Amino acid sequence: MAPLDSPPVSPATRVALVIATVGGAGFAPVAPGTVASALTVLLLWVVPFSRAGLVLFFVVVAVIGTWAAGHAERALGSKDPGAIVIDEVAGMTLSVLVLPLTIPVLAVAFVLFRVFDIVKPAPARQAQALPGGTGVMVDDLIAGLYALVVIAAPPSEASL
Repeated sequence: MAPLDSPPVSPATRVALVIATVGGAGFAPVAPGTVASALTVLLLWVVPFSRAGLVLFFVVVAVIGTWAAGHAERALGSKDPGAIVIDEVAGMTLSVLVLPLTIPVLAVAFVLFRVFDIVKPAPARQAQALPGGTGVMVDDLIAGLYALVVIAAPPSEASL
């Protein structure tokens, strides 16, 4: 229950918090980003997305997630708090956007996305400095793009 002197939470802020925390998954006691990424893998495996449907899902998550993350940051009172995990949903989806959604592809994408999201190679780390929901979202989109490039890259002749 909120203290008596705290301002009421607006309906828009409530919606933003539900979206940004992916229905509360962001409040997982351990590794909420990994939990949200794993839930995304499960969703991508279970839902029979067409390619256009997957692209639409990604765009909607990225756009609405950016809005929600900005609102949630203000409501939670800190920059990119761990409870905001909609960015993991967007980044994980991007990591397989043009690939077949098979268990091996999803498993490799999950591992690579988590590594790139945690390590945050340039320019992902610098992108976190962007304001509001953009700063929350862009570093994970970069991590997802890195994972996609690694998975989709053709094997080198040395590995053949």
